Parts: sequence; structure tokens; C-alpha cells
Amino acid sequence: MISGTTWVPRGFAAEFPTQYELDDGELDRISKLAQLRLDDALEDLEDAHEDDAGEVEGDFEERDGGEDKFVIDVTADEKMKEEVEPKSQAVDIDDDLKEYDLENYDAETATEEGSLSMFSNIKSLAYYRSTDEDPYIVLPKSKDGQPIDDIDEEEREELQILDTDSLLLVTKTEDNLSHMEVYVYEESEANLYVHHDILLPSFPLCVEWLDVRVGRTRTADNQQGNFAAIGTFEPTIEIWNLDVIDEMYPDAILGNTSPHSEVMPDDEPIVKTKKGKKKKAKKIHSKQKANDKFHVDAVLALSSNRLHRNLLASGSADKTIKLWDLSTLNCARSYSFHDDKVCSLAWHPEEGTVLLTGSYDRTVVASDMRLPDTQYRRWGVDTDVESAKWDSHDTNYFYVSTEGGRVYYFDARNASSSPAKAKPVWTLQAHDSEVSTFDVNKHVKGLIATGSTDQQVKLWNISPTGPSMITSRDMGVGKVFSVSWLPDKDSARTLAVGGSNGVVQVWDTKTNGAVRMAADDEDIEDEDDDEEA
Repeated sequence: MISGTTWVPRGFAAEFPTQYELDDGELDRISKLAQLRLDDALEDLEDAHEDDAGEVEGDFEERDGGEDKFVIDVTADEKMKEEVEPKSQAVDIDDDLKEYDLENYDAETATEEGSLSMFSNIKSLAYYRSTDEDPYIVLPKSKDGQPIDDIDEEEREELQILDTDSLLLVTKTEDNLSHMEVYVYEESEANLYVHHDILLPSFPLCVEWLDVRVGRTRTADNQQGNFAAIGTFEPTIEIWNLDVIDEMYPDAILGNTSPHSEVMPDDEPIVKTKKGKKKKAKKIHSKQKANDKFHVDAVLALSSNRLHRNLLASGSADKTIKLWDLSTLNCARSYSFHDDKVCSLAWHPEEGTVLLTGSYDRTVVASDMRLPDTQYRRWGVDTDVESAKWDSHDTNYFYVSTEGGRVYYFDARNASSSPAKAKPVWTLQAHDSEVSTFDVNKHVKGLIATGSTDQQVKLWNISPTGPSMITSRDMGVGKVFSVSWLPDKDSARTLAVGGSNGVVQVWDTKTNGAVRMAADDEDIEDEDDDEEA
């Protein structure tokens, strides 16, 4: 199934993505990150071995009445060594082969001068400082003058991303294997294909594109980047570089990378193992408690701040919202606005400190993140919130979709003292089942798309008198879990759709006459002017 999709605006992707290189610095970085989990695994394995040894010892005592009747002369390690490395046996050498002295074939023999006889004449060999000077070596040259293989040149051309290409990020799970596929969409030919993919550790729940460099490639001046942040059932957030092919490990991980490691207090009880070693008793938690440093449950929502580019907000099943500083990779602040899982986040398009949050507690909150988490405005809906987004054409309003199939339109300036008393500007029964996803077109005023588990994608025209449906379509993706408009203005009516069948479709809605007629006249004129220019 496809759980999420998001577009990358044109102009951010590298023309020729680089191949991943595992140098000493990268290997050291990966080793340090991987060691955090490896230490916990080794400790668990040691405990398991001790438990198994204790069970075997107990069986002997019960069976023999406490007396040892069996004496083992060979330890387990020596016995294993005998099985793996049997004793060497004498080898009979044929008389005809004795003259070649094969027994001493690998022995190094030296000449009178002390050098090995095989390379004794190495000083007389001719060589060239560069392959370009060697007349016997002819290698094909690339466009920049560097010698490369023909195959490498073909692969380089296949990986090329043109200025007219659009990137689509798709999080997908198939046969218990989760990964993110990076698609290239060629609008002129209506061609969609997978450029490369990235393996993920767990089922992906959300994906957010980042326009700033993060982790090992970060620069002090917040240089433009092309990265993706991914939330999964794990309590951590992985950040990947989209301009690198076959990357083995994310460039950065937000959160506690070793969820089993905890700092034990000094008064923790000491236990003695069967080997006589003393260690602190392990705390056994069914689930870690929520804290101000990192998430302790699945990450359900992500939102990148386009005005303050180093800020990333995350919502989790642990009921908290974390504000991450991408320059330090640390949690700057934590908020607890809701009483249930936080499933949706959206930064205000113009006021970079205001965040809109939605939760399964059937409420939506708008808060200035500079203020304490006790000061915020709240609105209530009839069922669990699925998604919440600002109206990019009038930022005083926002949309909310729910599990009951409805879409609400609220005025952010009007908040009641009680969420249950909040009154929307209008309410739309958009689908018969939950509206699992929707998106607001940023360039065509009043055009929104909704997707539902009833397998339908619907386009709506939002006018001052209220919403009206333009068209409805079954895209053949099964239950619809994600819809997203392409962010580039010249292709604003292009919609990506993904769902339970594991298929992603791209719908060019401008080919539909009803969509063209329902679009705002002012926006159409602006686009025509741009084309003439």
C-alpha cells in the first residue's frame, strides 16, 4: 500500500545525483549510530544465554538429585573447534610431483641481492605518471574530459533530472518491506517512473520534503537542500538526502536512537548473575513515558516551516508535539495540546510561529509556538480528525477533514470557550466514509481535492456561497490515502493519488472541462500572461 505522497518543487533536485560513497568518515558515523542499538542487542543476547544456562543446570539438578553424573572433558568451544577445524592428516605426494616441491610452493625465496626473485627486475620496467601519457591505454572521455566507461556514461544520462522534471516522493509498503520511492514525472510526455528508492526500517506513516541541508552536509548559511523527513511506527524521524543514490543510512535521525538504553539511578537494585557478575537490574517498561526530549511512540505527522527553514514540527501517538531544530538535530520544545494521538500538523503560510494541530480527541488547536502550551485556541468536530490545513488564499480560515466523511471550514479568528460550541463557516458531507486525505491547491483559488476509503477522489470548487463538487473519479488505487497537488504554478492542476493497492496515479485535471470552467478567472489570466511572457 501507499501511505503518503508529496511533491518536490522544481529547481531543488540536483541534475546528476551522486553515488553514495562509503569512506572512512561515513563508516565511522554509521558505526557510532549503529553501535547504540548493537550494545542493547548484545546485552539482551547475553541475558538470554545466561537464562538458557540456568535452565540446563536446573534440569541436571532435578534429574540427578543434585549429583553430577556426567563429566565433560572437552569444553564447548574446543568441541566446536574440532568440528569446524578437523585435525590435519598426512598427505601423500606422488613421486612425479616431488620434483616441484609443492609443499614449499608459497615460501618466499630471496636472491643474492636480497630482493624477491619474481620482482627482481622491477626497476627496469617502464611506466607513465598518467594514463593520458600511456599510448597503450585508451579510455573514453566524458563531457567534462574525465575518462569513464561507456556504461557509466549511460547510467549517468539515465539518472539525469531535467529542469522540467518534477519529483514525487511516495512511501510504500509491499510484502512487509517498507521503502520510499522517488519518482520522476515528465509532464510533456505524461511519463512517471521510479528514479531510485530508499529502504525504511518500519511502516511509513508520513513524509515531508525539506529545503535545507541537514546532518553531515549542513552548512552554516542554511544552504538550499533536497531532503525528505519520514515518520514511521518507530519513535524516531529519519532524514534522507534525495540527491544521493543507494544511500545506506540516513543523514540524520531525530529522537532517541537507542530506545532501550536508559540512565539508571544510583539507588537502582543490584543483582548478581550466575557468572558472579554484578549489574543493575533492568527496568521493564511496556512503554516509555512521554518526555520533552524525544517521542516514545509512532510519528504520525510532520510539517516543515517554510519561513523558519530550520524548524520541523512532529506529532506522535504519544499525544505530544515536538519542535525540532534542524541545525542542532535536537528537540527545542515539546507541547501537550491534546488528550489523544496527534495525527495532523500545518504551519501557517504567513505567520511562521503559528501551528495548526489535529488529534483523535476530535479537536483542532491553533497556537503561537512562542507562547506557553497553556495558551491556545481550540475547535471541536463530530468524529476523529483525519487532516487539517490552512486556506492558502485566505489564511484566516482552515479546513478539517474527519473520520465521519465531513469537511469543516473554520474561521481562526472565532474560537469558542468550549470546543463543542465551535461553529464552522460551513460543513460538507464530502464522502460516505472517512475523508482520509485532502489538499488545497495553492495556485488555483477555491480548488481542493478530497480522497476517501470509499475509493473516490473528488474535486471541489469553494466559492463565497459554499462548496460544490466539480467531478468525482475512481483512480484505481483502492482506498485513497494520499492526494497532493503539484506545487509549481505552471502545472498547478496536476494531482498525485496513492492508495491501498500500492499504485500511484498522476491526474492532469486540466484535461477535464468542468475543472477548467470552475477555476478562478483571475488565476487563469495570470497563468496565460506567464505563458505569453
